[in-house]
This record gives sequence, structure tokens and C-alpha cells, in this order.
Amino acid sequence: MEEAADKKELIHLLGRVESSVVVLDYTLSDFSSADELLILQERFPKTRWILFSESLSNDFLHRIVFSSHAFSIVQKDCGEDEILSALKYASRNERYICNRVSNQLLTARNEPVKKQERILTQTETEILKEIAKGKTTKEIAVDRNLSFHTVTSHRKNIFRKLDVNNVHEATKYAVRAGIVDMMEYYI
Repeated sequence: MEEAADKKELIHLLGRVESSVVVLDYTLSDFSSADELLILQERFPKTRWILFSESLSNDFLHRIVFSSHAFSIVQKDCGEDEILSALKYASRNERYICNRVSNQLLTARNEPVKKQERILTQTETEILKEIAKGKTTKEIAVDRNLSFHTVTSHRKNIFRKLDVNNVHEATKYAVRAGIVDMMEYYI
């Protein structure tokens, strides 16, 4: 079993191991979009993927699930039986989608297309601004005199409300919404 700290290291490991199972927390990874994962899956076709995250947006799930059978998806709050099933399925070169994600996809499919307006609290907006400026969770916690866990909770809420999966997508939202000025972002 190998461990990769970032995308570059993962690509290096996949180049060495022809057939593998990658367990990836997408929301904590440095991948910026579903397309990056799909391109990597095409580049390493014998690799099976288990996306193991707290929550993923409906758009992301649709893109991954309907584009490739190489990806299994399990949420972190799933039971041990579902996590083990995902590993078994991946080792047999099959896909596994946990019950919660299946229900999320089916529910989203039946909802009207209209997007709900999601509003961030003032604190969440300020934290999103700091995230967009490139600050880490630890740096934000120190600057705002908050615990690391409090800032992590705010990040999760921001990502959930904005229906994004990672810092890159949250930053794009912050720029589009005018939360962060382009000049601040590029500095």
C-alpha cells in the first residue's frame, strides 16, 4: 500500500503500478474538477477509484457517475459494510455507489432544475474570502483566534451551501460573486 500527498505524487505512483485501487478524499485533494479525475482515469485505465468524502455536489456526482464506471463513491459516514463493499467491488473491477449517494442522485434527478439561492453568513463570507486568498485552515484559525475545528466546520458549511467540492471551486465562486477582488486574488 502506497500513500500520495498530492496529485503529482499520485500520478507518479500510478505510473509505477499498472493496476491499482486509489482511495481519494476529493474534497481534501488538490484536484480542481471532475474533469481532472476523468482525464487521469483515461490515462491510467486499469486503475479503480474509490471517492471517499463527506459530501459531493450533485453536479460533480452526475459528471463522475455518468462518465465512467471506474469510480466508486462512498461517504465517510457510511457504515463499515458499505466501505468494505466498495473495496471488494473495486478489487473485482466493478463500481460501487453507496446508498446515500444513490439516494442523493435520485432525489436530485426528481427536483426542479431551479437553483436555490444559498446565502453565507457574514463569518462564512469572511472565511471564504480568506480561503480564496490562499490561506490554510490553520492560518485562518490563528488570524481569527478560532479553533482549527471551528474553521473546519465553517469550511464544510461554505462548501455545502455553495454546492462546491474543493477550494478551487469555492475560490471561483468567491471571484464571480465579488466576495474577493481579482486584484486581491492574484496578489
